[in-house]
This record gives sequence, C-alpha cells and structure tokens, in this order.
Amino acid sequence: MTRPTTSPVDERVPLGRLAPLAVQHVLAMVAAPVSTVFLTAAALRLPPDRTASLLSAVLVLCGAGSLLQSLGVWSFGARLPFVMLPGGAAAALFLQIARDHGPAVASGSVLLAAALLLAVLPLYTRVVRLLPPLVMGVTVLLIGISMIRVAAQLVTGPGGTAAPRTVALAATTVTATVLAHLVLRGVWRRTAVLIGMAVGTVVAVTTGLGAFTPAAGSGFSAPVLFPYGAPEFDPMAALPLLVFSLTTLAEITGQSVLSSETAGRVPDPGHDVPRVARADALVSLVGALFGTSLMVTSAENIGIGRLTGVRSRYVTAGAGGLLVLAGLLSPLSRLVAGLPAAVVGGSALVVYAVIAVMGVEMLARAELGERSNSLVAALALAVGLLPLLAPGLYGGFPGWIRTIAGSGVVAGTLAAVLLHALFGASAAHRGVRAPRPEPVGRRRGAT
Repeated sequence: MTRPTTSPVDERVPLGRLAPLAVQHVLAMVAAPVSTVFLTAAALRLPPDRTASLLSAVLVLCGAGSLLQSLGVWSFGARLPFVMLPGGAAAALFLQIARDHGPAVASGSVLLAAALLLAVLPLYTRVVRLLPPLVMGVTVLLIGISMIRVAAQLVTGPGGTAAPRTVALAATTVTATVLAHLVLRGVWRRTAVLIGMAVGTVVAVTTGLGAFTPAAGSGFSAPVLFPYGAPEFDPMAALPLLVFSLTTLAEITGQSVLSSETAGRVPDPGHDVPRVARADALVSLVGALFGTSLMVTSAENIGIGRLTGVRSRYVTAGAGGLLVLAGLLSPLSRLVAGLPAAVVGGSALVVYAVIAVMGVEMLARAELGERSNSLVAALALAVGLLPLLAPGLYGGFPGWIRTIAGSGVVAGTLAAVLLHALFGASAAHRGVRAPRPEPVGRRRGAT
C-alpha cells in the first residue's frame, strides 16, 4: 500500500534546518515593523519607554499573526507560509488620523476598519470570478514593483538620495546573496538571503561602509494596553482606514494565490482569502488595543520561499515564534533593529524582484496573445504604475480618492477587474465566445 505523500507546504522541517530558515525570514521582514514603530514614535512624540512598549507590541503581534496564518485555528489563517506586518499605507493613514483627530480616534478607527473587514467577508466568494489569472498577474507584478520601491527607499533613506558607500553596501549584499545561491548547495543554498545579510553586515562594520548600531535600551518591555487612552469612535474620521480595509481584499487575493503557487498548492481564493482576512482582522482588533495600526499579511517572505525552495509553513511558524520572543526580550529586538538599512534594502531587492518575476509568469499564462487581454494588462499596469512613478498625481483629490487611486496595487487591480469585465461583456454582446480562462494559479498541463 502506497503511503500518502506529504504536501510541501505541510512538510515538517527538522529543528536543525528550521532555526536558520526561520531566522532568515525574520531578518528579511523585521525592518518593516521596526521602522514603522520608530516612525510612529517620532510622529506622536512618544517617550523612550512608550516607544519600547510599542515595539514590543508590534513584534509580538507580528509573531502571533504569523503563527495564526501558518498554523491556522478554526477558520482563522489559511495554513500557508505567511508572515504578518503592520501595513505601510495603513500606518500612514493611522498617523494622519492621529494628527488630525488624536491617537485615541486613530485607535478607534483601526477597530472600526477591522470590524468592517470581518463583516464583508461573507460576500467575498461572489467576486472570486472577477479575479482570473490575468487580474492576478497584474496584482502580483504590481506588488513586486511596489516592494522594490520600498527596498530602494531603505537604501536611499528619507531624502531619496543615497551616498555612494550606501549603494556599494547594498550592492555587496546583493552580490553575496547571488553568489551564495550559485555556489552553495543543500541547506546552505537555502539560506542565501541570510548569508547575504550576514556578509553585508560584516563588510559594513569592517570597512566603514555602514554601522551596526543596536537601538538603545535594555530589559523587558511588555506591551501597554490602551497607550493613548480608551479608543474613540468617529466614522467620518475613520473613513480612509475603512476604505483601505476593503481594498486590502484585492492584495490578500494576490498574495494568497502567490503563496499557494510558491508552496506547490493549487490556489483556492474562495477558501483561503476569507481565512487570511479573518486572521488579519483579528490581530488588528487586538493590535488597536495596544496602539498599533492595521496588521496585514505580507508577501515579504514569499520571495524567500521561491528563492530557497523551502515551502513549509512550519518555517514561517518558527519565524512567528522568534518574533514573539524578540518582542518580549527587549535587548534582542533592539539588536535586530541595528542591522544597517542598506543591508536590509539590498536583501529586499533580491526578494522583491523574484516576486515581480512571478507576476510576469502568471501573466504569461493569461492568453496575452488575445488582443483584448493584452490591452487590459497594459492599461491596468499603467493605472497601477502611475502613483508609483508620480506620487503627487492625486494630491489635489479628496482623501478617499487618494486612498484608492494612490495605491498602485489597489488601483491596478481594480482597473484590471473592471476592464476584464468590460471586454468580456463586450465580447458577449457581439456574440464572440471569449476564451475560457485558465483556473487561477494552475499551469497548463497540470493535473
């Protein structure tokens, strides 16, 4: 009798291999929560002890969310190799609300946005048919390009101009990562990103190209409940976050398909997306009580999975456990925060570029030889790239328009959905039978 084969996503990795792979995921994504916390602390002028407690809360929530998404509990979490982060756009909206209405209103807005996301999930299955491979290819490609832009900002810093030594350090990290992937074999090859970051940090310290400067402070920093006082609810003030929470469904869909394909599982958005979104909403509800913005499942780690070939969700669960530990052990979290930004940015460039290429692969399976499909992809990509190439394009529009059109991923995805539906309806009206779309995520010839 043949024993059933374990799916790659469910493979249990031995502890000796699990630990370095989990550390690699943590190092690849930890810059986002740390930078978000220090940006929030600077904007709200938080004292050092409050900053430490907020950092602790964010890292613990990132870890708990990663565990929930990777392992799954009831209908929360898709049991895919995911990590969770504070959303960059959501953090910006949170700070805007805090500046205009106070941080207590901002916390209340997060609670309202997370509750709205939970409320609309029963309707999700009705729109799955609007997200064929053509739309998902556009979404994934825009996710990769958007993240490459974020990685570039880690290298350049807030001013947008990088010193030559900073670019050299990022290039050294990229080179070390590529060489490790080319030269090494087995487990070592799978830790190419981690090796690249280690080499980059050593080069930074020994040559003066950068500095390893752990954040100040020591001891145990526990999250503080209601750091801004009891949350206050103002639906009009919360409107930007409410709109954002709805539009995240498009990005969640793309990331779920992307993660499924990377993990070797046939994508099932109707099943996976609601579970991912429920976990996002649950962790966001808890996070609002500790002063954080919306927490979102991220594609930060998907490129690592594709690059290393390790598809197990237990690796990202291990990363979640390490994040919880880092959040509770303040010296550890402050040590990780000391990685040179150019090193993290260089590693991120490799990972995010892989994601962009995966979007190209998905588009290649979307019948682009059909004239209407190629036009849909072209126009949707143009809409999605505009806010990235011209960030001030929608600056004069109302806030809700800026929230939707100003996000390349959201705008491009919505454009792809609308254009695909429009061309499909036009073909049906003319009596032209449109080519039957290939199931999302399934390669031609797959069984």
